[in-house]
Amino acid sequence: MGQPKGKEIRLHEGELNVMELLWSNKVLAAKDIAKIIKEYIGWEKNTTYTYIKRLIDKGAITREDPGFLCRAAISKKRVQEIETTVLIKNLYNSSLTSFIHEYFDGRKLSSDEVLELQKVVDDNR
Repeated sequence: MGQPKGKEIRLHEGELNVMELLWSNKVLAAKDIAKIIKEYIGWEKNTTYTYIKRLIDKGAITREDPGFLCRAAISKKRVQEIETTVLIKNLYNSSLTSFIHEYFDGRKLSSDEVLELQKVVDDNR
């Protein structure tokens, strides 16, 4: 969706608020994004527009005129892939096994969760 697989667009929490709206709605005018964000998060219009501009500059959003229409240029799945890879690289020395061990240490999984995880492992062999 828009970005090549190798492009690493890193998004911060505030930027993710804007992106979540676009991932849910496909296309929104910047003024509508600002209204929604004001209602749910309390940001002023200028703050939201600053985030929108940053996202455009990063290549995460495309702008269409007239109407300053915004559309996500990167999928939520791609952002999740990038952020997960960075997390595992930075905190677990790029070891997926270390991450999984640490994440599940001390947690009790239901039978359904175990079956679901087994399916993921089997599907990726």
